Amino acid sequence: QVQLVESGGGLVQAGESLRLSCAASRSIARFNSMEWHRQAPGKQRELVASITSDGRTDYPVSVKGRFTISRDNAKNTAYLQMNNLKPEDTAVYYCRFTTYSTVVFWGQGTQVTVSS
Repeated sequence: QVQLVESGGGLVQAGESLRLSCAASRSIARFNSMEWHRQAPGKQRELVASITSDGRTDYPVSVKGRFTISRDNAKNTAYLQMNNLKPEDTAVYYCRFTTYSTVVFWGQGTQVTVSS
């Protein structure tokens, strides 16, 4: 079993930045992909960033150019750098790791609130 712990959320004003971290309890080299998802009140959970084991990244149009996902295998941690935050980015952010055998692990979530 792997535990994922997110941190770095908080309350910021529009235009400011935050960096979220997702620390794994075991080596992340075993994970094929890492993703960040978010869920706003009353809305479905949505994917906001993904990175594969070979470093390929992908983002939806809504965050492209503002969010950057990265991974540090030595620290067993994935990051989400969020710049130029907007009120519509307000949500609970979750990390999700998927192993090569397609086993999925989720973190507990961290709240991001952006005021206008």
